[in-house]
Amino acid sequence: MSLNSIPDFFVYGEPVRPLDVGFLHVETVLARSNIHLGQVAAHKHPQMGQITYWTSGSGTYRIEDQSWDFSAPAVSFVPSTIVHGFSIGPGTDAIVVSVADDALAAIAAHSLLPLDRPVFADSLPQHVAWKRLAAVLEMIATEYAEAQAGSDKTLPALIAVALSHVARLGPEVMDATGSSDAALARGLRRLVDAHFRDNWPVDRYVEALATTPHLLDKAAHTVLGSGVKRLIGERRLLEAKRLLLFTVRTVEDIAYEIGFEDPAYFSRFFRERVGQAPAAWRRAQLGQS
Repeated sequence: MSLNSIPDFFVYGEPVRPLDVGFLHVETVLARSNIHLGQVAAHKHPQMGQITYWTSGSGTYRIEDQSWDFSAPAVSFVPSTIVHGFSIGPGTDAIVVSVADDALAAIAAHSLLPLDRPVFADSLPQHVAWKRLAAVLEMIATEYAEAQAGSDKTLPALIAVALSHVARLGPEVMDATGSSDAALARGLRRLVDAHFRDNWPVDRYVEALATTPHLLDKAAHTVLGSGVKRLIGERRLLEAKRLLLFTVRTVEDIAYEIGFEDPAYFSRFFRERVGQAPAAWRRAQLGQS
């Protein structure tokens, strides 16, 4: 595995491959333990999101530059392209539900959870949503394993219910996810993900989304909590953090990778937002002196 890039997988340890429309996959973490041995390195899935519900044991879960020490029950939802990984102790297990992006798009209208951002929850073990989430995920696992007639209709509905229980456990729930602002914001986020390296001006995003500067800025502030320029900067910062944490590439190389022509300007950009220069932040995150 190259240390100069963050690996993409189909499911962990398997190369990316085209997904069938509506693709779903359900398995346990223990089922793949002979591959990861309890240490799942930072990786991402380019075409699908994942629910991971920890049913037993404990460990450390990482999403991008954040990590949590957890004990079951715990749950995460990670959209496609989000970097994540974990380390777990013996006997720790989870149900992992992987869902293709096209299926998630259809499920989104029936879920309380915004599906464009990651979430991790491991608090309030007495919350009734944990019991309900466990019951729904057991139903999903059984329905998937038995593959009875009509499971293509029942599984997406059950996944929408599971995601809604995750929303009730997580720190944020977005209202009006079906609004025009939300749709425009989702389109903006997709374009920013695709073009943040290309230094598109705001007008280019406005044109691509067939909207107006006012409407785009309103949607960005209402749904995503910041203006378009700041959103682009935050996406570049996220990619910089990913590459600093999970690769051995130089600061200069990372600057060019995320669209900066001048590494010194990139260092100023990073320091203004994080409070440390890129190299110093990397050393601190990796526990290096």
